[in-house]
Amino acid sequence: MIIRRFFASAVVLRLAYFCTNSAQAVSQNKIKMNYLSQANAAALDQELFNEYKFSVDQLMELAGLSVATAVARVYPPTSHKSALIICGPGNNGGDGLVAARHMRLFGYNVAVYYPKRTPKPLYENLLLQCERFGVEILSNLPATNDINTKYNLLVDALFGFSFKPPVREELKPALDALIDSALPVCSVDIPSGWNVEKGPDSENALKPSLLISLSAPKMCAQPDILKDTKHYLGGRFLPPGIIQKYNLTLPVYTGQDQVAEL
Repeated sequence: MIIRRFFASAVVLRLAYFCTNSAQAVSQNKIKMNYLSQANAAALDQELFNEYKFSVDQLMELAGLSVATAVARVYPPTSHKSALIICGPGNNGGDGLVAARHMRLFGYNVAVYYPKRTPKPLYENLLLQCERFGVEILSNLPATNDINTKYNLLVDALFGFSFKPPVREELKPALDALIDSALPVCSVDIPSGWNVEKGPDSENALKPSLLISLSAPKMCAQPDILKDTKHYLGGRFLPPGIIQKYNLTLPVYTGQDQVAEL
């Protein structure tokens, strides 16, 4: 009799837990998000540097870890073991280099294609760290068929929210590889080639399967633009003053999580 009562109590507790978490998930999905314009995204970053004294490498480490965590949530290494990360010359590419190192620690086989390297100590150090952690650095971009055969997953760290068209000729093959591949593409902060506020400008634009917004989502990440793309927010580091100043409504991060699904 005692065992039956204990079992019944356990079932009630589990149902209560499930209902509470379901209610929280529904509530979170109903949050009316605020989306940053290109100008506000740039201004917010400058305030983090100037007013709150964050360093570029500090924010890059937090962002890259968030990217790796979100990718692992959606495409774990048990099902998507091999990943190719395509990095651009700016901060978005630096986020990709950090993500490569963390993904390697998470159990992925990781390769990086970094066609236009930034000759600054920060980026050189990140690239060296990738090499020392066993990330393969590719000198040449593989053909599309080879990418589809060798890898299970692509990470797009080519262009960030500072991007303005047109795409430079030396980086166009990298963007074309992301567009033409049959693999799932995970974009860092902005799908490369998109207008930061309006989204894709053509039918042939990149269509990522996962977007990891950083700090706060940008205007092109609105649901009616992203449509079937999974969307995570990463970068649990915004000071309360910034959240208030930019009137940001952000999801509640669970426990110690560094990412939240939107």
